[in-house]
Amino acid sequence: MEVDSGSVSSGEVSAPVRRVLLISAGASHSVAVLSGNVVCSWGRGEDGQLGHGDAEDRSLPTHLSALDGQEVVSVICGADHTNAYSESRREVYSWGWGDFGRLGHGNHYDVFTPQPIKVLQGLRIKQIACGDSHCLAVTMEGEVQSWGRNQNGQLGLGTTEDSLLPQKIRAFQGIPVKMVAAGAEHTAAVTEAGELYGWGWGRYGNLGLGDRNDRLVPEKVSPIHLNGEAMVVVACGWRHSISVSASGALYTFGWSKYGQLGHGNFEDHLVPHKLEALHGNFVSQISGGWRHTMALTHDGKLYGWGWNKFGQVGVGNNVDHCAPVQVKIPNEQKVVQVSCGWRHTLAVTEQGNVFSWGRGTNGQLGHGESVDRNMPKIIEALSVDGSSGQQIQSSNLDLSSGKTWVSPSERYALVPDETVQWQEIRNDVSVPETDVRQMQM
Repeated sequence: MEVDSGSVSSGEVSAPVRRVLLISAGASHSVAVLSGNVVCSWGRGEDGQLGHGDAEDRSLPTHLSALDGQEVVSVICGADHTNAYSESRREVYSWGWGDFGRLGHGNHYDVFTPQPIKVLQGLRIKQIACGDSHCLAVTMEGEVQSWGRNQNGQLGLGTTEDSLLPQKIRAFQGIPVKMVAAGAEHTAAVTEAGELYGWGWGRYGNLGLGDRNDRLVPEKVSPIHLNGEAMVVVACGWRHSISVSASGALYTFGWSKYGQLGHGNFEDHLVPHKLEALHGNFVSQISGGWRHTMALTHDGKLYGWGWNKFGQVGVGNNVDHCAPVQVKIPNEQKVVQVSCGWRHTLAVTEQGNVFSWGRGTNGQLGHGESVDRNMPKIIEALSVDGSSGQQIQSSNLDLSSGKTWVSPSERYALVPDETVQWQEIRNDVSVPETDVRQMQM
């Protein structure tokens, strides 16, 4: 796709009708890949997670010009950082909040424009997953690399030491992995053979292993708890997990204080539990938010449940739901893709329209405002049926300074006592409803 350079001066990118190919939601920001390898981001930008070279929020989808020409085919949000992959260049890029080494660059620095992860250069990547503070990449050969925070063993390396650079998970030697998913401090994987693995923080049973213990290396979930079914898809919420079998059956396990497991109650489950409420529906896609869950069926119906304080379930109210409720998309459009952020949700329809709902205080809904929504609202700039003619804002990125990173000491001045207090807050299982990242500020 050709971007009309003449429109940059007006602050917009004008182009022929383009379709959103991929969406991803983070803690308080969102990204999209459009046809023509155009990447857009919007929402909270305080930690550089938008990639526009500054720390400003964006309330409208904004063209990420730093990735122009890189032929990016996928973008995935972590909580406050972002990764992208160029298939043709075999390059993984990362940017945003750099604490604990989650960017994979060998340091703790925040990065405000996309930078390549040198250790992964040349690898053919099948999939990337980002959690709160750690990331993983699956190669086409089924090997898994992990990096970032590791205080509960979520990297699967057999230690609790953070890793500033990607490292191969040796436990999967000879076991080809199909896909991985990352939560706050835990990780899950599905192998090509349909086996389900869990590791990391397990206090609520979110590893599916029948207890509340942490695991420092991947451990296989017993087939008995999966009714002997092969798993094909896995996703993680903050402290719960979701998987889908080859038959389209949905299983959830872990934390359920807000009903995010969907079983009609608020009880935790230490092993995978089949979601009977969606029996008869073939689930094709799943996504886990901070405390809510979304499931998409093969016929384009979208269901949500769990924590709903900001309307992130998308069913027209702000009441928590402990069982699946169908999300009504305008004009009964079929949904083809869904992504949960911490408190907001994104969806793409078959007609090429993008909708968002939930928390909007940082502009993460892409509507040009900072208003919460409890029902799907179209993102005009990204949608085929958008009335704005897909006029996407330009970031007007200025790289003349040559500086793309900022050290933590430059950005935040924390005295030792405050650091200890932050660590205690971060590991507290009863974290308040405010954004934990903002609590550090």
